[in-house]
Amino acid sequence: MDLKNFQTMDTIMLMSIVNMKLRDEFDSLESLTKFFEIDAEALKEKLATAGFEYMAEQNQFR
Repeated sequence: MDLKNFQTMDTIMLMSIVNMKLRDEFDSLESLTKFFEIDAEALKEKLATAGFEYMAEQNQFR
């Protein structure tokens, strides 16, 4: 799934997709955002609206 339209996605669904991709395909949020050419801060802000925060040690949003 392409994440370039993440700003219009449902936040819970977005978190699930991002965490799956971080678990299965990318070793960091930076590598994921570079691959999809999206702004990491904007992604973090979008997920923060639902209370999710990126945990670098676990490489996932919680």
